[in-house]
Amino acid sequence: MAIQTTLILFKPDAIEKNLTGKVIARFQDEGFVIRGIKMMQLDDAILREHYSHVADKPFFPEIVAFMSRTPVIALALEGDGVIDRVRDLLGPTNSKAAPAGTIRGDFGEDMMTNVCHASDSPEAAQTELKRFFKAGEVFAF
Repeated sequence: MAIQTTLILFKPDAIEKNLTGKVIARFQDEGFVIRGIKMMQLDDAILREHYSHVADKPFFPEIVAFMSRTPVIALALEGDGVIDRVRDLLGPTNSKAAPAGTIRGDFGEDMMTNVCHASDSPEAAQTELKRFFKAGEVFAF
């Protein structure tokens, strides 16, 4: 595997349930390293860009309402094969189908209320990291 950096967004349900520390601990227990972290309130423009693949769907306003309900935490996470490994740790997008022991299986509720977003490919990670972190906000040490 190769060292990669991925984007994680802690969604409003994770913020409201105070789950971020527990989830970060799971990531760190896997040997992943935090390279950037910040809390931010998402606006319509960034949500429209991030969810452009579903912006024309009837459920898009529900996504915007949910994702702007509270601030989110953006995390730049680095590790060996981190993109696929994080997605395995999270479990399926639909928390109802996620097995116990996965993050979504333990803490999620459904397709949207599922604790975290994680980049699904190296290309997506690169684009998404630039979307949520400015130059100089992801650190290498």
